[in-house]
Amino acid sequence: MKKGQIIEGMVECVEFPNKGIVRTEDGGRVIVKNAVPGQKVSASINKVRKGKCEGRLLEVLERSAKEQPEAACIHAGECGGCTYQTLPYEEQLAMKASQVKKLIDDVIVPENTDYKFLGIKASPRQQEYRNKMEFSFGDAYKGGPLALGMHKRGSFYDIVDVPECRIVDDDFHTVLTVTLDYFKERNLPYYHKLRHTGYLRHLLVRKAVKTREILVDLVTTTQIAEGGEEALLAGWKDVLCAAAYQGTLTGVLHTRNDSVADTVTNEGTDVLFGQDHFYEELLGLRFQITPFSFFQTNSLGAEVLYETAREFIGDALPSGTDADVAEHGKVVFDLYSGTGTIAQMLAPVAKKVIGVEIIPEAVEAAKENARLNSLTNCEFIAGDVLKVIDEIEEKPDYIVLDPPRDGIHPKALEKIIRYGVPQMVYISCKPTSLVRDLEVLQASGYEVKKVCCVDMFPATVHVETVVKLSLKKDTPKIEVTMEPDEESNYTPEEKAAYSKIKEYVKNKYGVNVHTSYIAQVKRMCGLDMGENYNKSKKENPEVKQCSQEKVEYIKDALKHFRLI
Repeated sequence: MKKGQIIEGMVECVEFPNKGIVRTEDGGRVIVKNAVPGQKVSASINKVRKGKCEGRLLEVLERSAKEQPEAACIHAGECGGCTYQTLPYEEQLAMKASQVKKLIDDVIVPENTDYKFLGIKASPRQQEYRNKMEFSFGDAYKGGPLALGMHKRGSFYDIVDVPECRIVDDDFHTVLTVTLDYFKERNLPYYHKLRHTGYLRHLLVRKAVKTREILVDLVTTTQIAEGGEEALLAGWKDVLCAAAYQGTLTGVLHTRNDSVADTVTNEGTDVLFGQDHFYEELLGLRFQITPFSFFQTNSLGAEVLYETAREFIGDALPSGTDADVAEHGKVVFDLYSGTGTIAQMLAPVAKKVIGVEIIPEAVEAAKENARLNSLTNCEFIAGDVLKVIDEIEEKPDYIVLDPPRDGIHPKALEKIIRYGVPQMVYISCKPTSLVRDLEVLQASGYEVKKVCCVDMFPATVHVETVVKLSLKKDTPKIEVTMEPDEESNYTPEEKAAYSKIKEYVKNKYGVNVHTSYIAQVKRMCGLDMGENYNKSKKENPEVKQCSQEKVEYIKDALKHFRLI
């Protein structure tokens, strides 16, 4: 097959996360994203590499017998948020469970094939389940009117208005519509990602399921005429407060963000109304949540997830009576702890729980949450797990891992394994990162005992996975004696490849970056490049300097791959 060729074929299956495997009439195999098993599709080949072909979906020629007559949401297909709106929920669950099981079976060692796969647990709600949305300002097409919503599928720039989005409730729709109408009337420009000009960037909306409290945060640049912003924001706050809600509006905020990266960065937040946080309740515990602190976006699904994790921990911790905990209490490490949900869930049956989280704001929220729940045996530390665990004096008896999407840094995983705890629970939001880490854990003496999926994101490609791991009885426990700056023997190939950094920048910012620019930024950030790495063979080489714009893009990629 050649690039640009148009093919037709049947979608045999979908591999995680959304890679439809299309078989053409002549037996060819093409990966086409956003397809559904059983569809007949046409696609344009856009990548041919090492015998693998990838194509861009052009049209669904025949619907799958598994699909519903109509999508559940009117924005389906145009909005890039949900992929499986046409599939009945039972089919979504079955597909996600099979995807995860295949990934795990592909890496499981022969002596560990008797592990228990417990299938997938459904989200208590299939619609209106999200407690947080991050909407973007832009235009639906070049030069079009102001839009506020989600990115159009396959587009870096175009924004789709989503006033009837089905994964959030009517209060989100109200905030979205009121905000868009207000700023449309005032003809304010959105922030253009390439020109780096404009004012409006993002709108964050959070709403608790149990308390029904609502928090709204407008994210803008500082590019506005002096003296005009105060009245503008006061007017926006007033129309929001005047609107009718099913819940209670508890806070209206304004965040400044002049970063060139297309992410929400807090460079200062002002409270325009109410307070800068709201409260949610999970499993009988109360949590204070701020605009930027991590909290599971499906509150009811989070209860299912954490109950599953608690079941997996099972007999490893005492029964919960004061006497039992006093005699048999364990020190538990909750690594990548967010706002401390898991730590506080385990605190009543642990001697001490130590949570480590890289986001300082989340750590402060975790401390406040522990105080709210009258828990005195929780300690929360702000910092990178890779560095912080060198500084903790206590040694864990049990470890719970809930890392970000990219999984655990190889050096951090090496240090975690050195503790030699008898059991761990690993909670993963990205199965491909999970199985990469499981390969290392199995090679180090850990066995996979149980696996259970939890669907936290109906209609999307995402799925949570909970894994129980046990150390083989014949594996010697290693005493941990580590220095803070201890070096590991990981090769450069085990770190994020240059091609991955290029791909990340291209996908996110729509620009190409040269390898030499990546090398310059790595040196700028103090990363070890090797003495002769990327050195020109010319006698007097002319070295072009990376622009500040691309420096920021590459730094964002390095942060994404946890290199800085």
